[in-house]
Amino acid sequence: MYAAVVHAFGDSPRYESLPDPEAAPGEVVVDVLAAGLHPLVRAVAAGKHPTSGDQLPLVPGYDGVGRTESGVLVYFSGLVPPQGSMAERAVAPRSSLIPLPDGLDPATAAALVNPMISAWLALYERAGLQAGGAVLVLGATGNAGRAAVQLALLRGAEKVVAVGRNAEALGELSRMGAHHTVSLDASDEEVAASLRDVAGDVDAVIDYLWGQPAEVALAAVADGRPDPTRLLRWVAVGSMAGPSIALQSDVLRRINVDIRGSGAGSAFPDRVDAALRSLIALLPQVDVGTQAVAVPLFEVKEAWNRQLATGQRVVLIPERVASGTSA
Repeated sequence: MYAAVVHAFGDSPRYESLPDPEAAPGEVVVDVLAAGLHPLVRAVAAGKHPTSGDQLPLVPGYDGVGRTESGVLVYFSGLVPPQGSMAERAVAPRSSLIPLPDGLDPATAAALVNPMISAWLALYERAGLQAGGAVLVLGATGNAGRAAVQLALLRGAEKVVAVGRNAEALGELSRMGAHHTVSLDASDEEVAASLRDVAGDVDAVIDYLWGQPAEVALAAVADGRPDPTRLLRWVAVGSMAGPSIALQSDVLRRINVDIRGSGAGSAFPDRVDAALRSLIALLPQVDVGTQAVAVPLFEVKEAWNRQLATGQRVVLIPERVASGTSA
């Protein structure tokens, strides 16, 4: 089979021939139809993720859409380096296979599930957001942040505050139904003032940025809280703006705040599986504005370095699929 292969952490993958994978007990060989190039995948291939390990060469790719030997179209995930999904065939845990709803395009599913499950888990598993609740999404203009906004609206949030830098994307989020938008292109003082006005009463903050924006936002939300005893759950999902923050201790004393993470190890596996299944069943109803940019697998090196517009995500397609040849 052919696959994308990383020979050194940080290098772009090469398109090479490899032996077909063999399934161990509890695993299934899947004919891959589409595999998403997510930030997680890049981090693993760069050796900058806890799951990167030290085995090289490796095939990148955490999840994908494929077809089983019995012909069932499935989403699969949980691949561990050096085995990955950016190949013509992949070995996946049998327990990870989730049949796709009828009519759902494989490339679209491969592009959407990863950013959307991070939002779904952060909102409903870690933040415990209820219908009628209020949420601030910090970093709302990225793919996962946009998904968080739409999923919060879909589940009946009474207030959604979208915060980010991309003015065009913020405008689109407003048209999607976000009740308030705040631009991070303003000064810290202006951002803080806006957040005190519109976000002091939120139940949860879904934070994809961390770093300086989180410092500003946390202080502002705390300052704007009309009832300091009302629980605020701050859920750290990403760290696009920096790996650490300076946390003023008085914030922890003057409001009822619970700061937690959402990621690998933060939720029980059975809860993650249940969340994935419920999310995938919901996908035909959701349009988060994320566009799957389908690229043939043999162009993986070019795709790896491609600059994408907001709302786009590269999906690698094996040549037999791209050309319409059956597996």
